[in-house]
Amino acid sequence: MAHKASDRILDLHNFGEFGGVNPSISDSSTYTFLSAKTMFDTFEGNTEGCYLYSRHSSPSNLYLGEALAALEGTETANVTASGMGAITAVIMQLCNAGDHIVSSRTIYGGTYAFLKNFIKKYNISTSFVDITDLESVENAIKSGTKMIYCESVSNPLLEVADIKALSRIADKHGIPLVVDNTFSPLSIAPAKLGAHIVVHSLTKFINGTSDCVAGAVCGTKEFCLALKDVNSGAGMLLGSTLDSLRAASILKNMRTLHIRMQKHSFNAQFLSERFEEDGLRVVYPGLPSHSGHELMKSQMVPEYGFGGIMTIDVGSLEKANALMELMQKENLGYLAVSLGFYKTLFSAPGTSTSSEIPVEEQETMGLSDGLIRFSIGLDDDIQRTYDMMKNCMLKLDILARDKVVL
Repeated sequence: MAHKASDRILDLHNFGEFGGVNPSISDSSTYTFLSAKTMFDTFEGNTEGCYLYSRHSSPSNLYLGEALAALEGTETANVTASGMGAITAVIMQLCNAGDHIVSSRTIYGGTYAFLKNFIKKYNISTSFVDITDLESVENAIKSGTKMIYCESVSNPLLEVADIKALSRIADKHGIPLVVDNTFSPLSIAPAKLGAHIVVHSLTKFINGTSDCVAGAVCGTKEFCLALKDVNSGAGMLLGSTLDSLRAASILKNMRTLHIRMQKHSFNAQFLSERFEEDGLRVVYPGLPSHSGHELMKSQMVPEYGFGGIMTIDVGSLEKANALMELMQKENLGYLAVSLGFYKTLFSAPGTSTSSEIPVEEQETMGLSDGLIRFSIGLDDDIQRTYDMMKNCMLKLDILARDKVVL
């Protein structure tokens, strides 16, 4: 019987060197050797279980990588100092000058900027497409295309990618499907659906405490070792190394990920249903009105729900800013970017996390300046949260008073 991802994470264990129930933290940047020959072999990658320098690897990073591989069901995983460190390393490892990428049009702003602007300097081009239009995806592929890139659930429009179908297209053309699964850990397992490489910003739900920045690349041993190659590995040579202390901290937080994701999803489902009933323009994959609702149902793990992210379009940036400021004043959450905190976080992505995308392109993809992205927190009494949020909306005339009964 196959174990669930949450069980696989909890089944992993490495005792500390003095019998601690948590593995010891390797708080060293460099490691000593009893012989010069072993140092040389380790540098060349010809030894197992030996450590040379923490930019290459460390025990703490190895333990976290094992947990992430268990989470995503891949052979192994590398950890990085940020989500962008993971994403950029994968792209630079797979692409050379003159190559081409097919990417979803709705992705995190930093990823968009890297694909749109930065890699142009290296003569690497990107075609941005509607990832839900499979014909457009396939039509965008050409002889120099090296990957299809998307997010399981896109930031911030919450479009759901058909990972099985995209993987079939990628396989047909002999290129990898790279999937950012930051918004939906445990809820969606892209590798099991056919994705070849899965990336994460560990900063968000996986860590869950908004106290560090980290990333991960989950994939085959061959690819992850290539990223760490001392001569040609983008992960190695670009220096996106995660600190051991942070790796140990994230590993401990991962043990409660299954509990947290269930609560994030439950709360987001509750609020999205209530606000849709109130007549607001709510987008959440758990709503039957969402265009990707049935698709997500077909590829998700039901017990972890549809995720903790929802959006509400209040019509204008002025109203969005006023509502967020009032909700923060009422201690409903924080006007801040990022995701996965115990407290609800909200921002207007058009002027924050997606501001790298030109306004005309935001309009084309349907990202309005009145859209608020909510990362719903772990509130115990979600009815109370709903009542308080609704009161804030009534104060600002975002909800029609004659249609709302408190």
